[in-house]
Amino acid sequence: MFNKLKQFKDLRDQAKELQSKLAEETVTVKTAGDKVILTLDGNLTLTALAIDDDLLSPDKKTKLQEAIKEAHADALKKIQRIMAMKMKEMGGLPNIPGLS
Repeated sequence: MFNKLKQFKDLRDQAKELQSKLAEETVTVKTAGDKVILTLDGNLTLTALAIDDDLLSPDKKTKLQEAIKEAHADALKKIQRIMAMKMKEMGGLPNIPGLS
């Protein structure tokens, strides 16, 4: 029983370490001819969004919305790849009896 509790504590500590390392990572993507620039951190938090004034006219609202969606999807894919690499570097998740 105490061995399982130690494994859970180790897993929690490893997750906190990973979260801390991921917070240091950022991904910036540009879409719509570099008129929309979006930045995410490793915890998938949107940390910056810049929109060129050319896209702010009312008749271009749909284009702007699509560009933001595209930028976010691109950034999310990139940060997920970084997350996978970081987890692999840390040895992946341990085999915990009863959880796998």
